[in-house]
Amino acid sequence: MTSFLQSFIDPKKNFLARMHMKAISTRLRRYGLRYDDLYDQYYNMDIKEAMNRLPREVVDARNQRLKRAMDLSMKHQYLPEDLQAVQTPFRGYLQEMLALVERERKEREALGALPLYQRTIP
Repeated sequence: MTSFLQSFIDPKKNFLARMHMKAISTRLRRYGLRYDDLYDQYYNMDIKEAMNRLPREVVDARNQRLKRAMDLSMKHQYLPEDLQAVQTPFRGYLQEMLALVERERKEREALGALPLYQRTIP
């Protein structure tokens, strides 16, 4: 059953998945974003922990992309075509660290240890 689902969402095997990936890529290129920029660190504590573990340069570049995207959105503009051509929307920077953080959290839960972090109301 899982192989069927994997083939269903794989863009190499499914035409609709390929179309969806192309549409997402086009929308991200217009604003100069990467797919990992869409993860919200206030929604999930694992994402926040993964962001804290990333190098400062990567986090700063992410913040700059988000600021530029908000500025372009407020101005109802897109990036120029030459800059859109060099964007890499599916080059990930967060997935490996997020997988590591989730593995550590699950391991701590399995061992019965206290969680590394707890949600607090700001």
